[in-house]
Amino acid sequence: MSRRSAYVCQSCGATYAKWAGRCDNCGGWNTIAEEPERPAGPRPAARGRRITLTGLESREAPPPRIASGIDELDRVLGGGLVAASAVLVGGDPGIGKSTLLLQAAAAHAAAGQGVVYVTGEESAAQVRLRASRLGLQGAPLQLAAATDLSDIIATLEAERPAVAVLDSIQTLWASHVESAPGSVAQVRAVSHELVSFAKRRGTAVILVGHVTKEGQIAGPRVVEHMVDTVLYFEGERGHQFRILRSVKNRFGPAGEIGVFEMTGGGLREVANPSALFLSERDEPASGSVVFAGVEGTRPLLVEIQALVAPSPLGTPRRTVVGWDSGRLATILAVLEARLGIGFVGRDVYLNVAGGLRVSEPAADLAVAAALISARQDIALAHDAVFFGEVSLSGALRPVAQADARLKEAEKLGFRAAWTPAGGAAAQQAANGGRSIGLLPVAHLAEFVEKAFGALPE
Repeated sequence: MSRRSAYVCQSCGATYAKWAGRCDNCGGWNTIAEEPERPAGPRPAARGRRITLTGLESREAPPPRIASGIDELDRVLGGGLVAASAVLVGGDPGIGKSTLLLQAAAAHAAAGQGVVYVTGEESAAQVRLRASRLGLQGAPLQLAAATDLSDIIATLEAERPAVAVLDSIQTLWASHVESAPGSVAQVRAVSHELVSFAKRRGTAVILVGHVTKEGQIAGPRVVEHMVDTVLYFEGERGHQFRILRSVKNRFGPAGEIGVFEMTGGGLREVANPSALFLSERDEPASGSVVFAGVEGTRPLLVEIQALVAPSPLGTPRRTVVGWDSGRLATILAVLEARLGIGFVGRDVYLNVAGGLRVSEPAADLAVAAALISARQDIALAHDAVFFGEVSLSGALRPVAQADARLKEAEKLGFRAAWTPAGGAAAQQAANGGRSIGLLPVAHLAEFVEKAFGALPE
């Protein structure tokens, strides 16, 4: 009896009865491949055993952490690796994932934990050359180059390491799955086996995953549901800064970031990223403002730059780096509709300095200030920070963790902060006790009048 086949999208895992050139689910072209259908699982027993039910009260201690000594990595993980956990790390090719995990594996091994590093993309000699370049050749970790999942599981069962790193999951293959390595079926099967091993033997397993052109981890999304923690390693190729961001963490806060700097000797952690992101800031210039943001639990100051120039094109350019282009369109519409500040016939360029990507709406006021400053060619105060969410009516809404933003700005020597009126920042202004002066405003029109003197023509 011949086995039936299904057609599965290799990007999103959508299943089709026949082959098609384009996936209707994710829009990818030439991503649908034929795969044999997996046989149905065993039929459930007629009668099961009763499971034990418990309440929410618990006296269990928090899970012990395995600290690497790399503070930025441990911070993103919530204090270090948790035994029997599975961590998935994704990022663009060449961004530094293998370098980061090799440094982390060497740090764990130097701390006395058993570490196994399995590479499926490189030879063992290539990894040893990288370790020599990073000065890690003396680290007592165990290294192997393999892609057969059964061999890897057998080795891990024998070694019983505290930490296992597998680079990358798309190169591994399970012999019982009839498809090529990197396919949806293979990635799903390999992930399931490795996560099961981590839970069964208490080993912290770190998996490296490739990303698609949209920046998402390649393969079925079920892999992200299987693991305990999902980290993205991101950054611009033209900048030396790299951001390790937690998007899922069952043992700590999601949204936390760690900042690294790529150097000739590997990745160096940055303890004070605000000072580093602002270190190359020049003299006061139009279109340049400082945004007081928060990433996870960490306050972070970053420069936002805008340039507005006459456009020779019928449709002006809107170029954005490090911010959401849809959010920029919203701010431009609010400025034109509510304040009469038009950008018709003008190219608009917006950049978040340092290669950082900002996603929180608290950056609205800083972006609006940079755009108006660039359009009018008027430089704003060099020692002021901005934060606040802009509504469609032009009103400014308070944002969370205002006190942490002000503390960070005060620590770095800023003397003024433009904030929304009525929130925690306004209460701080009323209570005093800070050396930084607060300038609360309730509407964009009020901000323009106070910062620029009058509404522009």
